[in-house]
Amino acid sequence: MGTIYYGGGAMPIHIEDRALAHLKVVIATKLRRDESFTVSWRHPDDQPRGRSTIWLHPSIPLRFVFDDPEPAELSREWIEELANSASSTGGIMLIAEHFDTGPVPVAAPEPGQQDAGSPNVSLGNVDVESLDVDRLTVGGSEIKAEDVKS
Repeated sequence: MGTIYYGGGAMPIHIEDRALAHLKVVIATKLRRDESFTVSWRHPDDQPRGRSTIWLHPSIPLRFVFDDPEPAELSREWIEELANSASSTGGIMLIAEHFDTGPVPVAAPEPGQQDAGSPNVSLGNVDVESLDVDRLTVGGSEIKAEDVKS
């Protein structure tokens, strides 16, 4: 869980490391251009109900702290989405998806359940109607779409 320290005596703002890494890129770019904007979020379940908004301005002190010593892998699409919203009148609105962005846990198949010619991988914690995968790597081997049975 990363943290934003904003302003002199403000309370720290806790955001998941990967979400904070994306937000940092957008914030640094906007502030470098001397642009001001807002960032809003709903309070997490462990805090009183509500939402908060901060006004980001180049003259206000700002510090990002990450728990993970390794930089997160960044998504160009996510950065563009955040940058576009930062330029809108509503500013950036962080949503639940921005706080839960870790890798999807993968459960290995039970011994004897995998055919030699095709991978048998089950995913946990996935709730989607459809899932499009551009690239899948299992056990260090890339799996191509034509190798997977429907």
